[in-house]
Amino acid sequence: MCLVPERSGTADFALRFPAHPVWVRNARQAMRTALTSVVPANPELIETAVLLTSEVVSNAVRASLGCRTPPPVDVHACWSPEGDLQVQVHDRAPGDPAVPERPPPTERESGRGLLLVTRCARRLEVCHHVPGPGKTVWFQL
Repeated sequence: MCLVPERSGTADFALRFPAHPVWVRNARQAMRTALTSVVPANPELIETAVLLTSEVVSNAVRASLGCRTPPPVDVHACWSPEGDLQVQVHDRAPGDPAVPERPPPTERESGRGLLLVTRCARRLEVCHHVPGPGKTVWFQL
């Protein structure tokens, strides 16, 4: 069972963009800007959130590009009632991201993103309860 975190409604941040690799950088910059205005004294949280957002958004863009007509990708961030940062990335592509059991060979250029998320985030989940195709991948810091 997948439980979507309860949103507090404070300091919400949302972004919808086309499934194109250039938007991964834009999602990183937008997350950094949004968090810097809210928690400027916590650079470690900001850098971790930016890195993990980039990894999850990269996966969503890659999955969406496999669709005949690539659908948009959505990013939403908010604070939980307990004060945790929650980041959700929704794509409308089929399939699930897979967390590898161990790191890929060093010569391989991809395959480490979700492994990194599982090691840095307090929680990571993939949910399919949203209407329509796709999934929401969310993590909590």
